[in-house]
Amino acid sequence: MFGQFLLAFREALEAALITAMILAYLVRTGRKPLVRYAWFGVYIAVAASFALGVAIWLVYGDLSGPAKALFEGVATLFAVVVLSSMIYWMARKGKELRKEVERRVKDIVTRGATLALISFSFIVVFREGLETVLFLTPFLVDDATGTIIGASLGVMASLVLAYAIFVVGMKINIRKFFYFTSILLVLLAGGLAGYGVHELVEYSEEMGFEQGWLSEYAYDLEIPSENPFHHKGIIGSVFAVMFGYTVKAEWIRVIVHIAYLTIALPLVVWVYRKEIPRSRTEETSSKWKRQNPPHKGDIT
Repeated sequence: MFGQFLLAFREALEAALITAMILAYLVRTGRKPLVRYAWFGVYIAVAASFALGVAIWLVYGDLSGPAKALFEGVATLFAVVVLSSMIYWMARKGKELRKEVERRVKDIVTRGATLALISFSFIVVFREGLETVLFLTPFLVDDATGTIIGASLGVMASLVLAYAIFVVGMKINIRKFFYFTSILLVLLAGGLAGYGVHELVEYSEEMGFEQGWLSEYAYDLEIPSENPFHHKGIIGSVFAVMFGYTVKAEWIRVIVHIAYLTIALPLVVWVYRKEIPRSRTEETSSKWKRQNPPHKGDIT
């Protein structure tokens, strides 16, 4: 349930923060009457995301046998691709998000295009909703109850945090927050990548295709299903969601899992960390200027 909570929390928080940026800009610039149009876009996006989730669930429910394994494998790997691109995009562009949102809104309201404002708020929220549906699909088909509970708690927690930041004025380093949650999401995505490959292996075997040694088990811990440390047990399931833990895994699953983490984890850390030296330099320069204001006659 924690993995579902983290995914929903992260995505819903992004949507809530962007929405708050739009609303705050409209109020700050004296365009409060336009706030309702921004809300219209948000409401439509939430409804569309929910409808999409229900549609995917209904489609999955009608599948059986090899088709179900194929759907799970393809859906999971597609979710990994989208999740990875989202993590990388936020690492690269997160620090400029407020400026970009305000620039877009300013351009829209200057033209007086209320329909464009509705469309913009719809797009930014529905994008997060679409990603959430894609990410939660692999968990939903395996644990519907846990996914619904975890996702609901994640959305509520994100709304509370967004409210605290923009209304109460709570101070939080958003970039650091997204940095640490990105690390957790990369670990989660690595497990999803391995699980997606595992489902495709099952599909291939049911269809009579052989992958040779790649489909053979790399290890088998021989832990019974009733044991709490089984990947479907009360303890093992937590590690299964967050780290892709399983009591036995094919060689191709292990290879894909390790390869993903080897590439994605250092990349995300590097993208976030490379901004730190420049940020510290800017902070030091700003502090020096405050402590040493220019005097009359100084060359500036």
